[in-house]
Amino acid sequence: MLRALALAVRQLADRRVLALLLKSVGLALVAFVALGTAGWIALDWGLGAAGLQDGAFAGAQGVRGALSVLGVVIGAWLLWRIVAMAALQFFADEVVKAVEAKFYPDRAAQARDLGFARETRRGLKGAGRALLFNLVALPFALVLLVTGVGAAAVFWLVNALLLGRELMEMVAARHEVELGPKPLGGGERFVMGGIVAALFAVPGVNFLAPFLGAAMATHLVHGKTR
Repeated sequence: MLRALALAVRQLADRRVLALLLKSVGLALVAFVALGTAGWIALDWGLGAAGLQDGAFAGAQGVRGALSVLGVVIGAWLLWRIVAMAALQFFADEVVKAVEAKFYPDRAAQARDLGFARETRRGLKGAGRALLFNLVALPFALVLLVTGVGAAAVFWLVNALLLGRELMEMVAARHEVELGPKPLGGGERFVMGGIVAALFAVPGVNFLAPFLGAAMATHLVHGKTR
């Protein structure tokens, strides 16, 4: 597992991989800014409709703005991994190809291209599943917020399970005939997903986490089945 992560980190210096990484992060940031702006406008409007109009009391606009910003910050923390993984889906096939071309050329020759339509469907499906599970986890996280670490642990657990599955499927989809739909066991998927979910929590590294996860999954799947 650690070897797969180390190989993924090492390949960040690959120019082809770096270009894919920049495109993926750029797309995620554009989507994130758009969602954040829309969220701020929606929250501000909702608070105004609930009685915090400018004429309600002195400083109502400032209170409304502060609450809207706080809501967007919390939403950003919850949604970044979902947006980033959805953006990566558009380039997932290219990431896996780059890793296979360098380390597993025999497997690269056997792989099948999935096509943009299938990649898009899978990306939207994965993002929707991640959003749903995180929303279900949110009430439990809020209850455990007073513990200091409980909320983070809940989201880590949920996303470890989700990411392990999504990352494995990125690779397996290109080699379904020879590897089957689930080349990694449940424990392996969970550990891999847990590592990537932890990387999402580290400022700066969280931008690299989706790519590192995809590359790591490629090494794990092919390393196990060689």
